[in-house]
Amino acid sequence: MNETSRASERLVHVPLQGRAYDILIGPGLIERAGGEITSRLKGRRAAIVTDENVAPLYLEALMDSLQTDGIEAVSLTLPAGEKTKSLEHLSTVCDMVLSARIERNDAVIALGGGVIGDLAGFAAGIVRRGVRFVQIPTSLLAQVDSSVGGKTGINTRHGKNLLGVFHQPDLVLADTAALDTLSEREFRAGYAEVAKYGLIDQPDFFEWLEKNWKAVFSGEPERIEAIARSCQSKSDVVVEDERETGRRALLNLGHTFGHALEAAVEYDGKRLVHGEGVAIGMVLAYQFSARMNLASPDDASRVEAHLKAVGLPTRISDIPGELPPTQRLLDAIGQDKKVKSGKLTFILTHGIGQSFVADDVPSSEVLSFLDEKRSR
Repeated sequence: MNETSRASERLVHVPLQGRAYDILIGPGLIERAGGEITSRLKGRRAAIVTDENVAPLYLEALMDSLQTDGIEAVSLTLPAGEKTKSLEHLSTVCDMVLSARIERNDAVIALGGGVIGDLAGFAAGIVRRGVRFVQIPTSLLAQVDSSVGGKTGINTRHGKNLLGVFHQPDLVLADTAALDTLSEREFRAGYAEVAKYGLIDQPDFFEWLEKNWKAVFSGEPERIEAIARSCQSKSDVVVEDERETGRRALLNLGHTFGHALEAAVEYDGKRLVHGEGVAIGMVLAYQFSARMNLASPDDASRVEAHLKAVGLPTRISDIPGELPPTQRLLDAIGQDKKVKSGKLTFILTHGIGQSFVADDVPSSEVLSFLDEKRSR
């Protein structure tokens, strides 16, 4: 790694009691993975989980790095896409990890986007009641969101991420050079999660993104800055509320609507990917807040304008193809993990950077709101 790359690297420390870990952000980290892992973990075996899109690009480099630093590694390559987050593939991963004789001090390594990270992390959390876990996220969405904080899980026919455990990583290596291979659509989808941090509680960050998003997209130093600020934001929330009993729920801004829309298209990535669902969901959350007289309609318009400017979908009508009846969307919302005693819970807002948890939201209001938005 050259000195220029080293100079541009950032480190975010997640100071969880007894389970602290580092997030390294910068180019060239996959080639250095072996050294970074051996400096932190005692085990000398690893099981790598990746997918068919990522493996041809980075698996060989990762295996070489691990071998150079004395780590014996095996790998499993799975199909790409949201449907891989299933019980069937979880069983396959667990079997591979056990066959490789991975012990508690050894590591499961997730090399890929959010799907691979969630799946591999779930396996790492349940095999031998928990083994070491390293995240090497290769998508923007995974680098700023799913790789940090210890949430793992898979989908079921009842909804998204309804089976899972909290299992913190021991190290996150966010290699920003990997983002250069993403499609424009994938990068935009990840950017929705970046914008989310500003909309939750950092209005100054959202304003910074409004001014600098083009530089973030083009790969200038602003990209590393945006990722680091996002990771720091999530770290601060996770340290305060690791298991989502309070403030951490704010990280789900846009996700209640977004997850319902993903379920409505049966997780068909050709129609809607997670970050796109979140983008539409955040706009809906701001619009619903305005409808409930909690926030100004101008804030909703501002959020929609920014997300639209970067090329993200912002309306339900932007989703191609037919959607199921509105009641089906409401039923999917009713399966959300934030539902308490059958009452709907949403992350709503009083304005840019002023999000809050709203319990007991009337389902009738949500139903009529969604009906209205589907007709536009």
